[in-house]
Amino acid sequence: MTRALFIVDVQNDFTEGGALAVAGGDAVARGLTAYLSAHAADYDLIIASRDWHEGHTDNGGHFATDAAPDFVDTWPVHCVADTPGADYDAELVTDAVTHHVKKGQGMPAYSLFEGTTDAGEKVSSLLSVHGVTDVDVAGLATDYCVRASALDAIEHGLRVRVLTDLVAGVALETSDAALAELAHAGAELVGAAA
Repeated sequence: MTRALFIVDVQNDFTEGGALAVAGGDAVARGLTAYLSAHAADYDLIIASRDWHEGHTDNGGHFATDAAPDFVDTWPVHCVADTPGADYDAELVTDAVTHHVKKGQGMPAYSLFEGTTDAGEKVSSLLSVHGVTDVDVAGLATDYCVRASALDAIEHGLRVRVLTDLVAGVALETSDAALAELAHAGAELVGAAA
């Protein structure tokens, strides 16, 4: 078995004080740092994603420019490339990350699979080349990018575990619904100690 860890969008704009802050985001960053300290060697690949939007466009309709954001399809400006909001949360230590992926460059993107490394590598190719069969998923936000990344991993035929104590969502109701959907799709919901 070859296992990967996905760390989804643990960025300043998605943690406390950010443009689209998720309550508990900083705690997820701290928890992931502790988890990596103890478990990085358990993974053959550790892939961390970041939203990396262009600052001078609406990013394919992702940024609300002509009306208030609806927080479903349109959002306030966030995670603009090369700004502090797009940086990883300061409490997330990324030394063990093997691949950094940027997504949403000029378009909406929720799944880590929609991103590429700076070298242009796609996540699906990285997983294939390394023979990854199992993926653990953690990060932000449970009801959006964690959900989309985990569903895409399942669609790619991978065995998926969502580390439920290392995720945080926008809202309790939608986060619970996302976890139920993931479980129904075949993901295993486990604590990080499992």
